[in-house]
Amino acid sequence: MRVSDEAELAEAVRAAQGPLTISGGGTRAVGLATAGMAGGGAIDTSGLSGIRLYEPGALTLVAGAGTPLAEVEAALAAEGQRLAFEPADWRGLLGTRGEPTVGGMVAANVSGPRRAQAGACRDALLGVRFVDGAGAVVKNGGRVMKNVTGYDLARLMAGSWGTLGILTEVSLKVLPAAETAATLALPGVGVEDAAAALSAALGSPYDITGAAFLPGAGALVRIEGFAQSVAYRAGRLEAHLARFGEVVRREDGAALWRQVAEVAPFQGRAGDVWRFSLKPSEAAEVARRLEGEVVLDWGGGLLWALLPAGTDARALARPYHGHATLFRADAGTRGQLPVFEPEAPAVQVITSGLRARFDPRGILNPGRMG
Repeated sequence: MRVSDEAELAEAVRAAQGPLTISGGGTRAVGLATAGMAGGGAIDTSGLSGIRLYEPGALTLVAGAGTPLAEVEAALAAEGQRLAFEPADWRGLLGTRGEPTVGGMVAANVSGPRRAQAGACRDALLGVRFVDGAGAVVKNGGRVMKNVTGYDLARLMAGSWGTLGILTEVSLKVLPAAETAATLALPGVGVEDAAAALSAALGSPYDITGAAFLPGAGALVRIEGFAQSVAYRAGRLEAHLARFGEVVRREDGAALWRQVAEVAPFQGRAGDVWRFSLKPSEAAEVARRLEGEVVLDWGGGLLWALLPAGTDARALARPYHGHATLFRADAGTRGQLPVFEPEAPAVQVITSGLRARFDPRGILNPGRMG
């Protein structure tokens, strides 16, 4: 069922007699529950579309959850602004089609390479509107950055994958786009040396906005800002990183950072894709244990791994501090291994309480997050 407004969505949820599978653009098929379960069905929120408010001077944008992300980014670019957290497009990695939407971006807390400096999608959220599992419309936050009243449900909804409520509208903080950027690469380093170099870059005073390792390109570091400042900081950083090997300036920086965000080296290749969120200091050791091809982002705080189908990456990687997501796999593997990191008992109690409060009937994307 494709809904066209919030009232129609609320009524559909209230009338539901069984589990509901929620989708917007259908591009982020991670941990999807089975659609069409007994008495349930699917709800398509792509009709909740359109930019409702955009005030460049106030650095604020409000859009319906079904609004294509490309539409938002085009509107921002026309005013010299952007979503600072650099949301990624995972269609190539997951083999999906459709159009990424604002709601899907928030529900999955999609955050690209700039997260190391600018924060995640949830950090840019000013407010949300959503329909909970009882069919009630909930509003939290506001449309301006000074609004800090009430419980921070906006951050709670970010990364909940549609299990606590169905987003209908989001308010976002936007920022000016950088005047220029420079990308430095250490093409000759392996994962271990790359992790050390990225850590050194992020610990420097040069305001790094990207720190990654990409197979075939090596360690990558990005600096953004005003042209004169970027030129000075890039020169200083080049000298700072010289102890790790040859440092080169890449002219194709924008394309390289898209490859990092979209995990391009793993697209169209056989095997399972895992995503680890880690302490950056653990990245090199976890990569060694996995013995697979990896992409590092956020200075090693995010590790993507391509492994043979059916591999239990969590068992190979232990011990680690963080969580691992089975990001792409066939149905058989997903049936054997949990998609999301199993929760500790104390966390499970909190999670269960939240779900009971926001989705008392347990009908919103059941099973998607375990």
